[in-house]
Amino acid sequence: MAGKISAGGGGGRRDTQPVTDPNVIPFIDIMLVLLIIFMVTAPIPTVDVRIDLPPPNPIPIRMEGLRPTIVKMTDSTGQLFITVDEQPTTIDRLGDKVLERAIENNPALSIRDIYSEARVFLRADQESAYGNVIRVMSRLQEDGFVKVGIVAEEAAF
Repeated sequence: MAGKISAGGGGGRRDTQPVTDPNVIPFIDIMLVLLIIFMVTAPIPTVDVRIDLPPPNPIPIRMEGLRPTIVKMTDSTGQLFITVDEQPTTIDRLGDKVLERAIENNPALSIRDIYSEARVFLRADQESAYGNVIRVMSRLQEDGFVKVGIVAEEAAF
């Protein structure tokens, strides 16, 4: 136990009192070790939605003879309204309606090539919930359409 020694007069009398300051160095050492352990073992964040980014030097998209199929969706008053090339449909019949319109828009493609080559663009209004946009995109991909994209519009402020 450490004591405090005072060098005062009094003819060799020593006054010893216990040190009351806490020793925090071991606590800091343990916290740093725990911090390193948590940093090393932390899981790497994962993404559920696959996003294909364009290459650094964009290659022009060749769309000779190909017309895209436009899927518009609006989300008002809690209801989801979907149109395919201005023809209304439901999310259950979305794949069939897009296939029908893609065949009409791209008569040069065979039905097998429609799924891999026809472009489907999704346009949603700003009030549409993100979950609904992803749900429609996922439905199109589940139905077999490979080239599904989002059409961006400038926001009106």
